[in-house]
Amino acid sequence: MRFRILGLLAVLATPVSAQRPACAPDNGGLTLPRGFCALVVAESIGVVRHLAVAPNGDIFAAKRSPRQGASGTGGIVVLRDADGDGKAEVVSAFYDGPGGSGITLAPDAVYFSQTDRVLRFPWKPGELKPSGMPEIVATGLPVGGHDQKGLALGPGGALFVSFGSLSNSCQPPEGDRKGPVPSPNPCTELEARAGIWRFDAKKLNQSPADAKRWATGLRNAMAVTIDPTTGTLYAASHGRDNLTENWKFPAEEGRENPAETFYALPEGADAGWPYCYFDSRKKVKLQNPEYGGDGTKTGDCATKADPVLSFPGHWAPNATAFYRGNQFPAAYRGGVFIAFHGSWNRAPAPQEGYRVVFAPLREGKAAGPWETFAAPAGAPTSIRPSGLAVGPDGSLYIGADGQQKIWRVMYRP
Repeated sequence: MRFRILGLLAVLATPVSAQRPACAPDNGGLTLPRGFCALVVAESIGVVRHLAVAPNGDIFAAKRSPRQGASGTGGIVVLRDADGDGKAEVVSAFYDGPGGSGITLAPDAVYFSQTDRVLRFPWKPGELKPSGMPEIVATGLPVGGHDQKGLALGPGGALFVSFGSLSNSCQPPEGDRKGPVPSPNPCTELEARAGIWRFDAKKLNQSPADAKRWATGLRNAMAVTIDPTTGTLYAASHGRDNLTENWKFPAEEGRENPAETFYALPEGADAGWPYCYFDSRKKVKLQNPEYGGDGTKTGDCATKADPVLSFPGHWAPNATAFYRGNQFPAAYRGGVFIAFHGSWNRAPAPQEGYRVVFAPLREGKAAGPWETFAAPAGAPTSIRPSGLAVGPDGSLYIGADGQQKIWRVMYRP
């Protein structure tokens, strides 16, 4: 990728060209449905996680801090296609600091979640730098375990922040991810973790005690998003692990279960973790073994919220994006894209996931089967999707943290 320093501020503030850039002959290593093509917007830009696209086409990418011993920084990077060729000639550090996953844009601010806080940067659209010092919107957020936070701006000044669980299935620390160790009932971890909290986007220095617990029973729902038409909050959540290793479930059961799930979340929704899991094949909620389940018992799990969509176990949904653009065919409008980071707990069978899927929705419900939309053309783990966003022209942007890349997908019938 070529980098160019642009000397004129007027050029730096120019929106992306309206011309249609050429796609890469190999689609940048992606396989896509007929009529779609892609190119790599940028690479070697750090551990990119969630994405947001400004009205002028600038891409804001949250970056996690590199693993110990690796080079680079966390924070936020902004990418700009200054000449309309689809590639980012301008790669600007919006913020260097401790990394995180969540990012979302308001007309006058950029919100970014680190593991223990949410920052708000004053911002003027079209600018590559903050217009002031970062402010702390929320602090004292729980760390350890699943501590990457997803962000979504909702109606009425709501800022939704996901808090992942500390444990796999609410087992005590000495028994977490170990042999058949029961979990406490009630699970006190739910008081401060495994849900989504609603903060006030305009207030500063809020603590979790100042926020409202909006939804609960979500083990790791970093993939949060708002349906832009209805204002409804949705989240895709990672399911629990170790059904076979800890509880001697048949290998196939441990491989396929629990399902990865996508929920609509009205206020007060309870998805059931750690008491229940959603069976990927039976399409029903069952009791977890830590609470007396054996792969067949439902107990009171029928009282918990059912997902809108479910997927094979351990695929790890990391990001979601509703499609409200006009570039893609009409069948895609109103549906949702989900980025799966890929599995680790499906052995001895091959690991799976590592793709972006599309699911049609109508009035908040599934309107047909989901389908793989973007997948690696090479080795299964050669792309590990971690971020999604829809651009102002209707293009879909896909980020992959392991590959430190961002792709732009377009429709060219």
